[in-house]
Amino acid sequence: MTPIRITLAQLDFTVGAITRNTETILATLNQHETSDCIIFPELAMTGYSPEDLLLRDDLLQQVDEAVARIAQAAVHQVLIVGHPHREGGSVYNSVSVLHQGQCLARYHKRRLPQTGVFDEQRYFTAGQTPVRFQWQGKTFGLLICEDLWHPEPLQQYAEESLDALIVVNASPYEVDKHQQRLQVLQQRHKERSVPIFYVNHCGGQDDLVFDGHSLVLDQQGQLLAELPHCEPACASLVWGADGLVLEQHQYAPRPAQNKLAEVYQALVLAVRDYVRKNGFQGVTIGLSGGIDSALTLAIAVDALGADKVHAVMMPFRYTSQMSQDDAAEQAQRMGVRYDVVPIEPIYEALMQQLAPLFAGMPADTTEENLQARARGILLMAVSNKTQSLVLTTGNKSELAVGYCTLYGDMNGGFAPLRDVSKTLVFELSRYRNTLAEVIPERVITRPPSAELAPGQVDQDSLPEYEILDQILSLYVEQDWSAAAMIQAGFNEADVLRVIRLVDINEYKRRQGAVGPKITARNFGHDRRYPITNHYRYELERQVRSRSSHEKN
Repeated sequence: MTPIRITLAQLDFTVGAITRNTETILATLNQHETSDCIIFPELAMTGYSPEDLLLRDDLLQQVDEAVARIAQAAVHQVLIVGHPHREGGSVYNSVSVLHQGQCLARYHKRRLPQTGVFDEQRYFTAGQTPVRFQWQGKTFGLLICEDLWHPEPLQQYAEESLDALIVVNASPYEVDKHQQRLQVLQQRHKERSVPIFYVNHCGGQDDLVFDGHSLVLDQQGQLLAELPHCEPACASLVWGADGLVLEQHQYAPRPAQNKLAEVYQALVLAVRDYVRKNGFQGVTIGLSGGIDSALTLAIAVDALGADKVHAVMMPFRYTSQMSQDDAAEQAQRMGVRYDVVPIEPIYEALMQQLAPLFAGMPADTTEENLQARARGILLMAVSNKTQSLVLTTGNKSELAVGYCTLYGDMNGGFAPLRDVSKTLVFELSRYRNTLAEVIPERVITRPPSAELAPGQVDQDSLPEYEILDQILSLYVEQDWSAAAMIQAGFNEADVLRVIRLVDINEYKRRQGAVGPKITARNFGHDRRYPITNHYRYELERQVRSRSSHEKN
């Protein structure tokens, strides 16, 4: 048989950038002109997900023109390109097989996900039929992302002769997602013993990270090729008389990567693409000497380079010398610009103006929040003046229970740790220090504190983070009831308190900065709870009813 060279193009496509995405596809075509077939990801033409851009006639028209241009350029190869396609009164999530100005085949996605971060049924009509095409003596079947996760789309090819299956994807990253994908691929191979080419998008898009990690299974179902995690790449394979052969050794299967390394790389990619794609000159971070801002600084430098990162320490009378020393040391280790701007004068001026309004009232969290808001004013001023993006430093645990200040430490445009629990923050910080010790050790080992009051530590007002994060995971990510958590051994008072804090702080989360999803359920598209929500009272009634029943 004549050998066929197939290239997997795991690339970063920007939402809405039709011209730039087209140029990326054409450049890849030129770079791999000896390939017979080049496979691009799902919705490569528009990036994923275009959301309500798909409701625009002008966008769909521009996509049609770009697809025609790409088809004309594909003189010697076939190009497998994902794009939205309007046909009659419907819009489909499609993949086209383009060659010499023609569309040899076009497949419409049949399974449109409508859960979690996905909203495809709002925009697309589901396809109904399988589509295959022939090239160089081989017959290929086509699937798009979610189609692979259900047996029926592949089963509809049952009576047709297939030599291989091509799956184009825009599959977002979350912890352990790569292993899940591999298991699904292996299951589908058991159903049809043909090679599978799985090509995934790679890049950051708002609160999503597409991690690439494209895969190829050979005729025997063995993992033959594995493209990098969170890194754009192209890999070519030759299909000849001896079967599939991978041309680039660096893309051969490798031992499973450390989970913390994968998470960290995903956060770095998310920050890099958000800053780059939105045109910011760099980032500004309030560096407090605590662990959250320390990890955020490390991520930012790894994403953008030290010259694009500005750290600002804003001490107050309660800020310990240890915090100030540790912040300065990390800034020096990482080579970033570092400035110290005390907030005492700002705070005193505000308190003087507020004194008539606060007369006769005792001090409370208002004064603590005022400190955070003074810092927020400074950071946003630096952002405006330098066209930099403020990275907020709060984590998922704090955001869940409202341990953050609106218009204060929540100020900013992107929150790298938004979906990272406090316990995972510690783990990631330790991991980053295995690469180079950039975070001072006592930042990791000292008890965390917002330092808004004398001697304050987080556990003064929150359960231990090990307990808090377990309760949050069960309630937020797995929908456990209060009664089930109590029955599992968690303290009743802790459970009810955490549930109450999660529910009453939805209004804060709605106003917080977007940040990358890395768990099975983030705050945002994944978890859409009403702000006005009294269901917690129902949960409390269930607990009281259960307790009363046990006593009787």
